Amino acid sequence: MQAFYADHFVLPLPEGHRFPMRKYSRLRERLGQELPTLRMQQAPAASDGELALAHAPAYIQAVRGGSLPPQMQREIGFPWSEGMVERSRRSAGATIAAARVALSEGLAGNLAGGTHHASSEQGGGFCVFNDAAVTARLMQAERFRQTKRVMPVAVIDLDVHQGNGTAQIFAQDPSVFTLSLHGEKNFPFRKVQGDWDVDLPDGTSDEPYLQALHLALETLEHRFDAELIIYLAGADPHEGDRLGRLKLSYDGLMARDRAVMDWAWQRRIPLVICMAGGYGHDIETTVQVQVNTWAVAQTYWQRWQNQTP
Repeated sequence: MQAFYADHFVLPLPEGHRFPMRKYSRLRERLGQELPTLRMQQAPAASDGELALAHAPAYIQAVRGGSLPPQMQREIGFPWSEGMVERSRRSAGATIAAARVALSEGLAGNLAGGTHHASSEQGGGFCVFNDAAVTARLMQAERFRQTKRVMPVAVIDLDVHQGNGTAQIFAQDPSVFTLSLHGEKNFPFRKVQGDWDVDLPDGTSDEPYLQALHLALETLEHRFDAELIIYLAGADPHEGDRLGRLKLSYDGLMARDRAVMDWAWQRRIPLVICMAGGYGHDIETTVQVQVNTWAVAQTYWQRWQNQTP
């Protein structure tokens, strides 16, 4: 199974910054030790043209040149630097590369990504460019060149925060279905309606979460015929997350991952994994959730490879 990374581009964050940048390199270290058959590759950088499939050219230029207004830069949550720009390009490029592999192998992923708070004209919540949106549009364009038809794409967003940027980008686009399970009272405090949003109360635990997820997947099946899934496997619904407010256990999150991946496998829909958020009090807690996700993914990738032609 292939995974793409860009953790060697580290942002120069000030001391005490709450974003756990080290989780990306730590995840790659753990996966190298525990899933040695995982093929990890450095991510390419998304081009301006690729980013413009989901973002306004003026916004892309402002990010590239460091000319965003101070308020917009504060909403992103990172100080501007060339490293911020390059890392954001490569985070999008990692999801693009993973999607191309998934369309041929069934499953692949990004060791980061899931930057779902970035909308067409601005970033927010530690998200600069929306990798899932850029990837969905680019995969549709590449498939259209081959088949002259638009490929329907579903974004299954199981980060604890609603994917407001993704919902905004695809608000008028019936070819992309946005599904989000998230904390009702969590960031962003002004939600943007997607195709199917499930608001969860604080303290939601494994059983009610999984019930809600199965119902959401049933809704997706009845309303949309996806040919590619982009799955945001956020670690932040975990009970040990500083920003999550939900109470899922390690086992509950693995059951979540299996539910999504099995749903896609049963329907033979290629799936791309992105890590999205994770802000554990202990960074190893977040990384363990993510390692578990990749272990589940490896078993489903093997099913794709072993299926009868």
